[in-house]
Amino acid sequence: MNYKETLNYMFTKLPMYQRTGKAAYKADLDTTLALDEYFNHPHEKFKSIHVGGTNGKGSVSHTIASVLQAAGYKVGLYTSPHLRDFRERIKVNGELVSEDYVVDFIGKHQCKFEELSPSFFEMTVAMAFDYFADQEVDVAVVEVGLGGRLDSTNIITPLLSVITNISKDHTGLLGSELTQIAGEKAGIIKESVPVIIGEKQEELIDVFTRIASDKNSDLQFSEDQYEIMSYDIVNSKRNLVFKASDNNSRVNLSCDLLGSYQVKNIRTALCVFDELINQAWNISDKSIKQGISEIVKRTGLLGRWQIIGNDPDVICDTGHNVAGIKEIIMQIESMDYRNLHIVFGVVDDKDINEIFELMPKAASYYFCCANIPRALDPKILAAKAQAYDLVGNTYPSVKIALEAAKANAQENDLVFLGGSTFVVAEVV
Repeated sequence: MNYKETLNYMFTKLPMYQRTGKAAYKADLDTTLALDEYFNHPHEKFKSIHVGGTNGKGSVSHTIASVLQAAGYKVGLYTSPHLRDFRERIKVNGELVSEDYVVDFIGKHQCKFEELSPSFFEMTVAMAFDYFADQEVDVAVVEVGLGGRLDSTNIITPLLSVITNISKDHTGLLGSELTQIAGEKAGIIKESVPVIIGEKQEELIDVFTRIASDKNSDLQFSEDQYEIMSYDIVNSKRNLVFKASDNNSRVNLSCDLLGSYQVKNIRTALCVFDELINQAWNISDKSIKQGISEIVKRTGLLGRWQIIGNDPDVICDTGHNVAGIKEIIMQIESMDYRNLHIVFGVVDDKDINEIFELMPKAASYYFCCANIPRALDPKILAAKAQAYDLVGNTYPSVKIALEAAKANAQENDLVFLGGSTFVVAEVV
């Protein structure tokens, strides 16, 4: 098989959550453990950092990887989902895993995959861990896929665990209450491994404190370590100022991630670097500044408040749940524009009602669907939106909807595109 044929095999023969939803989810680690044994436990051959949570875990993972690269380490990075190319999921020092490696890996082990019938995600985790071991990385930053306790990545014993925040998403699999979701996410906390929580949510403090105590894990909340002083955009960079709680010193940073919500993710990452320095990793202030100023350049992160067009301004973002959309709307409302155009699509199992309550009524909507089986029909989406006084037309594809929005936009208008990772994936 060539690369295109290999991708077709992976996408069609292996159950993939992004395409088929709940049917691809496995509520155990049996297949993951069988694959790990077959590949001779590759995750034991490199150090790792485990990053979970609801929102921001991808940005935090890329930030950690960027700074570690700036510090001179050889860094593996595993994230999901991908936007343009499957290989985005597996990188070493910002370089995508090669097409040849993907083809050879599937070809060499196809018989075993057909024997064990792994999901797409289980197979991808096995590939990533095998690749990182093969490349002899100094450390791998590993993003949790879904949940934590039963996620395929959860066979690692990392240097530290990170949980960014908790909000309602995938409630059909993780539970409908925040405490239930937090319990699943906290499943990545390991015995005697430090854990950093990105956001201090009062109703969840007891959940994290109890689980960390049961695991003899040192627990810290990033909000207790750093106070956010300011986060303005200057010369197409976000200037960040934090105050350290231990000595009241100021930390001044420049970041190439422009989303206002990123300030929380950078704060979480600062705590990660403090912990790694405590563990004798050689990370200088200079490396932190350089790494944070060049996250996109060093890691290739896509789809986070990404400017994809000018005249009119076109911005996309992968935020897709209530908490993520709320952050996006807050940033849109802080901007100066005349008319707002929103290109919007979601997956069919998304509880859209709470999201629609947040969406601005004074906007023109362009309802569309991504080219995946789980995409919600734009006519159904538009009908649901109408109940919330959100009015617009429907389009058969993301690109057609975006072109219509750009054609209708006038001088000083703003076009935003989002609602689903898969909508964003078709334009970045």
